[in-house]
Amino acid sequence: MSILIDERSRVLVQGITGREGMVRTRLMRDYGTQVVGGVTPGKGGGEVYGLPVFDTVEEAWETVGPLDASVIFVPAALVKDAALEAIDAGVKFLTIVPDRVPIYDVLEISRRALQKGARFVGPNTLGLLSPGKAALGMIGGRAETARQWFRPGNVGVTSRSGGMTSAMAYYLTQAGMGQSTIVHVGGDSVVGTAHPEVIELFQHDEQTEMVAMFGEIGTTQEERVADLIEQGKFTKPLIAFIGGKAAKSGTRFSHAGAIVEGTRGSYASKVERLRSVGVHIAESIFDIPKIARRLSL
Repeated sequence: MSILIDERSRVLVQGITGREGMVRTRLMRDYGTQVVGGVTPGKGGGEVYGLPVFDTVEEAWETVGPLDASVIFVPAALVKDAALEAIDAGVKFLTIVPDRVPIYDVLEISRRALQKGARFVGPNTLGLLSPGKAALGMIGGRAETARQWFRPGNVGVTSRSGGMTSAMAYYLTQAGMGQSTIVHVGGDSVVGTAHPEVIELFQHDEQTEMVAMFGEIGTTQEERVADLIEQGKFTKPLIAFIGGKAAKSGTRFSHAGAIVEGTRGSYASKVERLRSVGVHIAESIFDIPKIARRLSL
């Protein structure tokens, strides 16, 4: 199994005729993702790599059939309208790639998604990938690279950093340990599907036997993961590497969502809380495959 996507997922690309949309559509298709069409208002009737382009998500749904997921590659100011259009049309899972999406727009998307029973990853995300099955977004860069770096296996990966998402999975692969699904939750302070939600999905995934998580200073995502473990809602081994060890209060580290405010969201508070519930703390990224290998014995 895998979480969120697999080879059967029918995918739409919003913003497919833009430069980024075209390049990433090719990546997804070449990897094996079942991309069935795209949307760019005003350019309906055209094609991109043989895929039909529609003016609206509703038109796409009526023409090519039900859509499981949409990947959004539009300017940040247009993300809210694109996301709400997809959700209202019946799409249940969105990958919102652009960064600099206004927080209030994200909150409005979250509210509509909750009302409609939908879910989204991002914004400010590379996307996600289930090795050998499907990729959404831009993770891996090229299909051939994604096939080399990521291999099917039983380690789930969830990360707040795009670079660390790929790096963790790559080093696990090099150590002979494949991945079930790789998720970049996004680097902003407000995201649709954060670490706790991803962790719960991994808990119910039969393929996933352990999880590797990259966290960082700022927000309470990692502390909420610890809460899940304490409540017995996540029982599989968890390896965590937390970035921002040297950051001081008031320092922004790496991403919009990574900022220390007093003691809240600090490196020390996160590590202490995770350790208190039995999480295996990695001191460097290179420790992750070592710990994973030990846990798999």
